[in-house]
Amino acid sequence: MAISKERKNEFITQYTDWVNRSQALVIAEYRGLTMKDIDDLRGKIRDAGGEFHIVKNTLGKMAFEKAGLSIPENFFVGTTAVGFAFEDVAAITKIMSEFTRTSEFLKIKGGYLEKSPISAEAVKSLAELPPLPVVRSQLLGTIMAPASKLVRVLSEPARQVASVVKAYSEKAAPTAA
Repeated sequence: MAISKERKNEFITQYTDWVNRSQALVIAEYRGLTMKDIDDLRGKIRDAGGEFHIVKNTLGKMAFEKAGLSIPENFFVGTTAVGFAFEDVAAITKIMSEFTRTSEFLKIKGGYLEKSPISAEAVKSLAELPPLPVVRSQLLGTIMAPASKLVRVLSEPARQVASVVKAYSEKAAPTAA
């Protein structure tokens, strides 16, 4: 059944909005995936703060061009699905990369990072990054390390004095025999 021109424009507007809001996009070929697999993948990506949609090639090209993206020639050939990463780029790329390992039907064609096209290998490299909460905790640990060391250095003389006073008080106190 043909899609009306009005409905096509709605799709283009929606895709353009998602492209503009996304920190990264992952373009994949999904030939042979069952609806159950697609729904599972969609659910995982939504839980990670993204969207996964099957895109008609002509509408996808129009939306990407409208958003000002340059389009490599292999992105909109064959079956096309797009993973939109609104929050955590590493999580979305990791979910899709893991899915490609378990399913022979999903193949990553490439993607975009901050509106710049990247290869399928670059998408897989992004998937190897730790999730955003882990990166934040690592960064916080790095920032906090000098402050923790400073506190230990400043408190050490007082601790040593307290140890000496305690030792003298225990030595001076008569022991009950």
